[in-house]
Amino acid sequence: MPDAAPTPAPATAPPKPAGPYAERERLITENLKQIYDPEIPMNIVDLGLIYGFEWSGDDVTLKMTLTAPGCPVAGILADEIKTAIEKVPNIHSAKVDMIWDPPWSPERMSEFAKRQFGYA
Repeated sequence: MPDAAPTPAPATAPPKPAGPYAERERLITENLKQIYDPEIPMNIVDLGLIYGFEWSGDDVTLKMTLTAPGCPVAGILADEIKTAIEKVPNIHSAKVDMIWDPPWSPERMSEFAKRQFGYA
């Protein structure tokens, strides 16, 4: 009998940081909580736009999405996010990688955001 396909993790905020980059990821996440979606009055972390981090030494790529692929401020927002990440000590450079799969949906929001918008 073939192995069952892995069950995807629930769509929520990024996992709690662990491993050698945990402290930097925590600091990055705190900085990103200060950045708000220009059309929705909520920060990008609680909206569930952050998918995770990829590290190469002191360089980091942030994997994230937007609420809609045609977001007119995507470039400006990515620059603001890159700047916020590079303020964290011991980060050499940052890159923001916009991805669309899986697509964003309200289920990705934190419990806090869901309560704010009446989803919980």
